[in-house]
Amino acid sequence: MAASLPEHNSFSERIHERWLELFPDSFIQAFNLLSKLSEYQPKTDDVFKVFEIPPEKVVLVVVGQDPYPRSGDAMGLAFSINPNRTIPKSLSNIFKELKSDLGIDRNDGDLRDWQAQGVFLINRVLTVPTGESLGHKNIGWEEFTEEIIAFLGRSGKVALLMGSSAQEMAKYFDKKVVTAHPSPLSAYRGFFGSKPFSRVNELLDKPINW
Repeated sequence: MAASLPEHNSFSERIHERWLELFPDSFIQAFNLLSKLSEYQPKTDDVFKVFEIPPEKVVLVVVGQDPYPRSGDAMGLAFSINPNRTIPKSLSNIFKELKSDLGIDRNDGDLRDWQAQGVFLINRVLTVPTGESLGHKNIGWEEFTEEIIAFLGRSGKVALLMGSSAQEMAKYFDKKVVTAHPSPLSAYRGFFGSKPFSRVNELLDKPINW
């Protein structure tokens, strides 16, 4: 039986029923955690957007840290931003490496086309106080997302793990690409030149159209 969604929340349509069937208690705890927060990014309807696709459709797990803290940027998928927003530096660096790796020019920061291909863009922490990076670290999100990530790893999915927070999840994946984080502070310490996109595609039965 699927978990019961609190009536006062409007995000139920964001979550595929298969997740609720597999992790009913965990989702109820996550809903309760969210209900205790007063002001955060992304908007409530987008907090669980990553769960729109069922686990069976996931082919690649990309793990981020937490949502963009600037109001209006975050939209529920790790590294992705809402349309018509200035591209954050980490995402800009991702696109620079994409160009270097595969010759693809991209300037659209809305990554829903990746999600549609089975790329599961999950942050370790699903909310952030506006303007305060990591402001919701260690309030309970990490336990919830680790359970989901571990399940996907044990299911044989491929992972792209960029940065130390994401690399904590490496133990769950047999097939993975590990790099430094694309942020300005670490991009030159192992992200640029790592060719993560071509390396990921080599591990997949069907390559991602990045």
